[in-house]
Amino acid sequence: MNTGVSETIKKYCIVPVVVFNSVDEVRPKLRAMCDGGLPVAEITFRTDCAAEAIKIAVEEFPEMLIGAGTVINGEQAQAAFDAGAKFIVSPGFSEEVARFCAENGLPYFGGCVTPTEIMTAIANGCRVIKFFPCSNYGGIKTMKALSAAFPSVTFLPTGGISADNLAEYLAWDKITAVGGSWMMKGTPDEIKEKCKAAVEAAKAVRG
Repeated sequence: MNTGVSETIKKYCIVPVVVFNSVDEVRPKLRAMCDGGLPVAEITFRTDCAAEAIKIAVEEFPEMLIGAGTVINGEQAQAAFDAGAKFIVSPGFSEEVARFCAENGLPYFGGCVTPTEIMTAIANGCRVIKFFPCSNYGGIKTMKALSAAFPSVTFLPTGGISADNLAEYLAWDKITAVGGSWMMKGTPDEIKEKCKAAVEAAKAVRG
């Protein structure tokens, strides 16, 4: 695993989940994120232009850490890797994707919500667990219960995280970072300001 990627994610402690419906959205939105002080993006494979968007992002925004999200199989993982993604995120845990990432030196954040899933993730070399959808499965309370059984893992919760509860999540030291899309809504200027606010809120908690 690329420890530099993991350290960068931990440093910013927020991973914006970005959905592009057109490649025309890529440049203005990513520029807004950078100007807002949050140069990290998990570009999701929910749309047909995801791989192309990742390629543009990697080539034209070298200051950013670009990963791929909603990756559910090896084919998508290969497409993301070929486009230049530096980390992979899945909504659930895929052993196929985990193997691909291990073979290619990519950090993999697979989604888990049960002890069995976390045990599978650990067996596949994962130590940072995406907890998704966070709010539907009990949020911090559930993660703390799981943490008691799995003290070696940390969490990247996604789903239900917002400006309103960001500080609550980041206050727990077992959370490496949070994922969310709240800062990506609106115009580029609005995205810039929301990113700034998120960065300031994170600094207030973690310094």
